[in-house]
Amino acid sequence: MRQEVTIILVMGVSGTGKTTIGKKLAAALNWKFVDADSFHSTANLEKMSQGIPLNDSDRIPWLKALQTAIEKWLQADQNTVLACSSLKAAYRQMLWRDPQRMQLVYLRGTFEVIAQRLAQRQNHFMSKELLQSQFDSLEEPNPATSLWVEVLHSPDAIVQEIIQRL
Repeated sequence: MRQEVTIILVMGVSGTGKTTIGKKLAAALNWKFVDADSFHSTANLEKMSQGIPLNDSDRIPWLKALQTAIEKWLQADQNTVLACSSLKAAYRQMLWRDPQRMQLVYLRGTFEVIAQRLAQRQNHFMSKELLQSQFDSLEEPNPATSLWVEVLHSPDAIVQEIIQRL
């Protein structure tokens, strides 16, 4: 892994395993894990649980709170794995505070694979009905500046692949 990396941002649509992979990656690296969903307002969580997609104005306060947290982690040299959908390039630009010390990992899967995963989920605010809106919003990152990892394998295999490729 590049020595200067302090924050690994694990991104992708809902159901790709951002939280599962992020937690396992953080544990393997002995880093802090943070789920960006914990930064959402109650209103945003309620909206999503009702199957209503968030719009940009819903996301701006959430992104600003994440931006502040990322700046604090960088200042403190706090090694952190952040699970965050970061579907649009503009959102990633807001979060990208120090390109030398941040690494983007894109968990990639087909609509069919992710829909099947979401159908098996229970007790999560993100409904499978919102999946299409996530794919519609998704702007895949540049593969030259991010790690693309297919989500067809087990979480442990995916974490090992990420570690090897860092």
